[in-house]
This record gives sequence, C-alpha cells and structure tokens, in this order.
Amino acid sequence: MQAQILTPAAVLVLWSIIVLIWMATTRLPALKQLGGLGQAKPGGRGQDLEGVLPDQINWKSHNYAHLMEQPTLFYATVAILAILGPSAFDVMLAWAYVVLRVLHSIWQATVNRIPVRFSLFLLSSLCLAALAVRALGATLSHG
Repeated sequence: MQAQILTPAAVLVLWSIIVLIWMATTRLPALKQLGGLGQAKPGGRGQDLEGVLPDQINWKSHNYAHLMEQPTLFYATVAILAILGPSAFDVMLAWAYVVLRVLHSIWQATVNRIPVRFSLFLLSSLCLAALAVRALGATLSHG
C-alpha cells in the first residue's frame, strides 16, 4: 500500500473535524441567545435553524454538510489508488483537491459569494473526476 496518497485524505478528515468545531462554537452561542438547546423542539435538526439563526452562522453548517457529501467519493478513490499504487500525479491531484476544498470551506463559511465558491467547487470536482478516472484505469490495468 502506498501511504503518501493517504496523507491528503487524513488532512481532509482533520479539516472536517475543525469545521465541525467551528460550526459548534458559532452555533451554540447563537442558540443560547434564543433560549438554549432546551427550547429546541423535540426531534429538531440543524436544518430547522434556517431562517432562525443568522445566515453567517448557518454557512458553517452548510459547509460541514458539504464536507460529508462529495469528499466521501474522494476517500473511496484515494483508497483504491493507495491499494493499487498511486503515481506522483495522483498524489498531486489529491493534494489539489484537499487545498481547493479547504479554500472552499473558508470562503463559504465567511464570505460565501457564489461565483468564487462555485469556481472552487468546480476546480475541486475536476480534480476528483481526474482521480476517479485514474482509479478506474488502475483497477482495469491491474491484474
């Protein structure tokens, strides 16, 4: 197994935990101003806070949800490449994906202007698509 491609995946996992903490440390004080968690309706979910909490606070939650979506494909793709032996180009693409996702997170959670956010998402998606094609190629040519 080739561990160097797993480092960007581990960094993205850690970044996701950082965003979770960022979300909690902004959301919980805002909820306290509304009466605290005890005032939440039974069975309430984070999405119920749309329109209740300020948008800038909900942006962190939106980004955390995004980090639980597309990156799952990244983790699977990186695992395939790690097992079959990634090239230096694969490792570079994995790092590019992670850097773009971190930039996307920071932008979405703070500024959240759509043209830049979309550009970061598109570029990271292209990196992921290239990694997926390379992973498929590696599986087809392996054995």
